[in-house]
Amino acid sequence: MNLLVLESAVRQLKMLRQREISVVELAEAHIKQIERLNPQLKAFADFDAERVRAQARSMDAVLVDARGPLHGLPVTVKSSIATAGYKCEIGSLNHKDEIPREDAVVVSRLRAAGALILGTTNCPEFLMAYETDNLLHGQTRNPWDLERTPGGSSGGESAAIAAGMSAAGLGSDSGGSVRVPAHFTGICSLKPTPGRIPGRGHLPPCVGPFATLGAIGPMARTMADVELMFRTLSGQDDADPASPPVVLRELSDSEVRKNRIGFFEDDGLTPVTAETRSAVRAAAAALRDAGFRVEPFRPRTLEPLRKLWWTLFVQCGAMFYEPEVRGGREKLSPIFREFLEIAERSGPLTATELLNAWAELDVLRAKTLEEMREYPVLLCPVASVPAWRHGERKWTIDGQTVEYLDAVRHTQWFNTLGAPAAVVPVGRSPEGLPIAVQIAARPFQDEVALGVAGILDTVFGYTAPRTAAGM
Repeated sequence: MNLLVLESAVRQLKMLRQREISVVELAEAHIKQIERLNPQLKAFADFDAERVRAQARSMDAVLVDARGPLHGLPVTVKSSIATAGYKCEIGSLNHKDEIPREDAVVVSRLRAAGALILGTTNCPEFLMAYETDNLLHGQTRNPWDLERTPGGSSGGESAAIAAGMSAAGLGSDSGGSVRVPAHFTGICSLKPTPGRIPGRGHLPPCVGPFATLGAIGPMARTMADVELMFRTLSGQDDADPASPPVVLRELSDSEVRKNRIGFFEDDGLTPVTAETRSAVRAAAAALRDAGFRVEPFRPRTLEPLRKLWWTLFVQCGAMFYEPEVRGGREKLSPIFREFLEIAERSGPLTATELLNAWAELDVLRAKTLEEMREYPVLLCPVASVPAWRHGERKWTIDGQTVEYLDAVRHTQWFNTLGAPAAVVPVGRSPEGLPIAVQIAARPFQDEVALGVAGILDTVFGYTAPRTAAGM
């Protein structure tokens, strides 16, 4: 087992720049880790060792002055983000063997920065689940416990990074899909403000309500790595109406610490495990020790935000996919049929209901942002529970039954708000599973969320699962 693959992306890049290791050697270490672990984890949708080796050889031949900030770094891309030459099938038999001819904007930026693309990673069919499974590539497993899921929809990405099969990568998030997997596997991630990392080229497109709900986000083992990816890949895409002309800001530690933090352990409706509460308290204490003013605070708009997310993600999502799946349910995976059944229980939206929901989106966002003036940073759980067993759909916490989508409501609020939210591992469950916390900031204050989360990461941070370390 080569422990090099468990080093941070920042450390791997430093070793490459200082010629301590070649791109070929670093790529080979990752290839061996993938060949060792992927047969049991099933994190990849497309991986070809010889293609990786060819990329690495050509990268070692590039002149030093022509090398980008990610030169030689082995990365992965969720198979819902167009990556030319790689399978991007969105986990569906309807898209079996589909290979885009053009890169998504963010993948073009990855290549321009010099990243070495290892392959694309597995996701649930059409991305509509918090568990990664489909009829093309099967069930992705959590490197902490093979009987548990690494989450969804960026579950293949989180499993690959947590297990040292990738140094960093890209997921996407319309309801927690980079944050829940990071929480489940003990890594870091950021759901940015929509458009700060361009979404053009995502499959399916981030349009309509998903232009607010959805974002492509970086995932890695440390917040420093996540921040590196964000800074390298962000910036306006002038062909994307959802991509704002917001420039990167360099914030000093003192500027980050000026932000008052409001923290809450639950939303007052759905309980969380005792260890989840402990993780939030530990994170709050660490931030106080770091000089922040941290006080109990919970926005009053959380439940209206969640209900609106349900309308726009669950009901609208089913409406978006209805033309594609009409008459072909026998080809759909059980996990996507489960989503359709959940959506159908809510019934179809009328034109009036959809119009009212769209208007309410702006009203609720304004109310929440007004509340966040006093507490521009929020600290809260990522989910009620740690990684669950494959197919598990309800839990009993404090004598109360917690249902599937309620258990992950904590991420949904910030999709409706269109706000950046970062995830950092902090604690452990009684079974030894990772438990993370979530740091959210006001829209376009991504650098603030990254700064606060980075401070937490220096106190807590990544631990390699036994599977990854070969134990």
